[in-house]
Amino acid sequence: MAAMARRVADKRMLKLIRAFLTAGVMENGLVGPVDEGTPQGGPLSPLLSNLVLDELDRELERRKHCFARYADDCNIYVGSRRAGERVKRSITGFITRRLKLKVNEQKSVVARPAERKFLGFSFTGAKEPKRRIAPKALVRFKRKVRELTGRTRCISIEQMTKELASYLRGWKSYFGFSETPSVFRNLDPWIRQRLRSMIWKQWKRGKVRFDKLCALGVSKDLAAETAGSAQGPWHIANSPALSYAFPIAYFDALGVPRLATGP
Repeated sequence: MAAMARRVADKRMLKLIRAFLTAGVMENGLVGPVDEGTPQGGPLSPLLSNLVLDELDRELERRKHCFARYADDCNIYVGSRRAGERVKRSITGFITRRLKLKVNEQKSVVARPAERKFLGFSFTGAKEPKRRIAPKALVRFKRKVRELTGRTRCISIEQMTKELASYLRGWKSYFGFSETPSVFRNLDPWIRQRLRSMIWKQWKRGKVRFDKLCALGVSKDLAAETAGSAQGPWHIANSPALSYAFPIAYFDALGVPRLATGP
């Protein structure tokens, strides 16, 4: 609040922010008091982090360090591990003594950029590093796509692809900053295979599958062979029959955006 008061003269605004900070949090239906800090994920957290940590930015600039900070997540880039250990000790002391904040020692480490992630991104280990999507961010992406294309959702392919398209557009607009396009090229066919697999599961019985494939222009012999196959939906989703019945143009028409190209 002292840092706020140095920047904001409107006492009504200061009173409102204090009320937010002391309102408490609800857990298991009960409201508990908040002794310090802001609730995890609260809308005030990034704003107040920037106000309090602006002094850290100025200190890092004064020391001529290269750094990147978003809210309370900060990376400082130096030339060697020894320099990293020295800067880590020094900056930790500054944050603790000057800003009166606690540093999360478990998350604060000295490592090469390729070994760390920042806001969902990391770097390749090449001689000329490139921005890449962090492995954990890709795991979360695939988990979300599986959730959106789950068989148990019991919705039409049109509704499913509409929801999926919304998620893909948002994800691409954020991670399109990546400099490793091969990741997007690999994800596109994986997404289409997920959708074909879901359709195959929804058809359920062999007779229905045979009739549907024939209606989509697949030859009777290939349709019979595919419908009678004992292989699982994921394998069948990549078969010649389903690739013909549901080409890339089909998903384009449904509005599923391609991650590798296009809007």
